[in-house]
Amino acid sequence: MIKEPRLYCRYIKINLLAGLEYKGWWMMFLQVLLTCVLEPLSVFMVFGRFGNVGEWTVERVMLIYSIALTSFGLAETFCRGFDYFPGKILRTGNFDRLLLRPKSLFTQVSASFFHIHRIARPVAGLVIMFWSFNRLGVEFSAVNVTMLVLALVGGLLMYSGVFVVSSGIAFFTIQALDWIYIFTNASYEVARIPVDHMPQILRRMFTFLMPMLVISYFPASAIGWGGEMWRGWLALPAGVVFLGASMIVWRIGVRRYKSTGS
Repeated sequence: MIKEPRLYCRYIKINLLAGLEYKGWWMMFLQVLLTCVLEPLSVFMVFGRFGNVGEWTVERVMLIYSIALTSFGLAETFCRGFDYFPGKILRTGNFDRLLLRPKSLFTQVSASFFHIHRIARPVAGLVIMFWSFNRLGVEFSAVNVTMLVLALVGGLLMYSGVFVVSSGIAFFTIQALDWIYIFTNASYEVARIPVDHMPQILRRMFTFLMPMLVISYFPASAIGWGGEMWRGWLALPAGVVFLGASMIVWRIGVRRYKSTGS
């Protein structure tokens, strides 16, 4: 178990150095960064034109959005292999090769791909987050910083769990499922909707089925505008539980796996 983190870091280092060999990597980084910064522009335009929606200000909405965006970006950066698993590992038959190695399948798959330009997404999320903190006058106390870090870790685990679930289901479908993007890219886009005005079905889905609001709205409200503090601490446990459930799906898929060939 001690060697697994070292193996993971070695995989990431190799993929990072390989990515830096492409001279245009920084252009892709700027492209993703610019896209992430401009995506919430519509929210600023709406609030600028119509003003606040009850107690909801653009800073509150952006804080929730930024936590979800940063969490997704971290998972997309450091667990990218599971996102590519159905098409580039499973369908090509490369998974057979991973099974022959006496190392953790989770480590091998999660670190099999690493694109440096994906770091731009969590960077953009952090920029928006600290802008929101500044506008809301948040004090960076030990409690607030700890809660924020745990929320991001919980979000990282949760979104990694979504990729793992998708990979586990792919053992039966032998291809990626388009609807899974409802729980990845689409979920952090939904975070731009004030929670009180979100359709009930979305609130329940992103609270109990996939705890996106638990890792973003709960800690944001606790840190940013005096929400219930105990709810802010639920992000990490929610992420751990969700990833644990995802691993069950993954292991069932591995047990049912039959070689696909090429």
